[in-house]
Amino acid sequence: MERLLQHLRNLGFTEMEAKVMVELSRQNAASGYEVAKRLGASRSNVYAALQRLAGQGYLRTSAGEPVRYSMLPPGELTRIIEGQMRASLLAVEKEMPRTEPTQPTFYNVEGDRKVLESLTRELERAKHEIVLNLWREEAELLREALKNAESRGVRLLWSCDNGESMLEPWLPGTSGTEVQEPSGRKFSFVIDRRWCMLGMRGENCPTQALITEHPVMTGLLLDHFAQDLILYELEHDMGSELSTRYGWRYEGIIGKYMSAGE
Repeated sequence: MERLLQHLRNLGFTEMEAKVMVELSRQNAASGYEVAKRLGASRSNVYAALQRLAGQGYLRTSAGEPVRYSMLPPGELTRIIEGQMRASLLAVEKEMPRTEPTQPTFYNVEGDRKVLESLTRELERAKHEIVLNLWREEAELLREALKNAESRGVRLLWSCDNGESMLEPWLPGTSGTEVQEPSGRKFSFVIDRRWCMLGMRGENCPTQALITEHPVMTGLLLDHFAQDLILYELEHDMGSELSTRYGWRYEGIIGKYMSAGE
């Protein structure tokens, strides 16, 4: 019985209404006085429950004095409840106020462990593509996670900021000068063109990173990565021709728009 009472409460009936319904289902018909006596409850509470149930169409009432109440057959009762619930659910879906979708947020992560853990979790979730720009030191820390991603069929697009590549197909950066790191080594990741991290790490600075799924930031990082690779390809394929054509001005052009700290 307790299980049945719980299900009736789940459907929105009060404790007293649920007990009245179960008690009436055991009899053909009963007056409010008889129901109260069987339940050992106050007549006022029982009469109030009977009136609410009758008003909602869950009980049948007989003419005469005293009024006698009887339950609907279970199948008819559940059809009424089902119809009412369906109507309420449709009304909620249609009429519930809708707010504007939450804009992607930017948040900071600080500390070596937290930054690397956040990055590793996202690398493990990658499904299609990882675009990364980083130094050898950070690449070594993430070697296993990146190898696992590649073994799952995730496309890896690399750019390293400090010289020769460690693993194929790592690509060197475009800067032709030694990169100084007075404030740390910069790194960036774009995963599945959705999630990105931009940060800094080094022996002389605290590890910190910005994380977001904002499309503007992911787009900027992807554009920067593409420009780096385009310049690298141009220098690799046309280095001597560029120097011949522009001479000393070529270094001036590069220096004008790209600082040594990039």
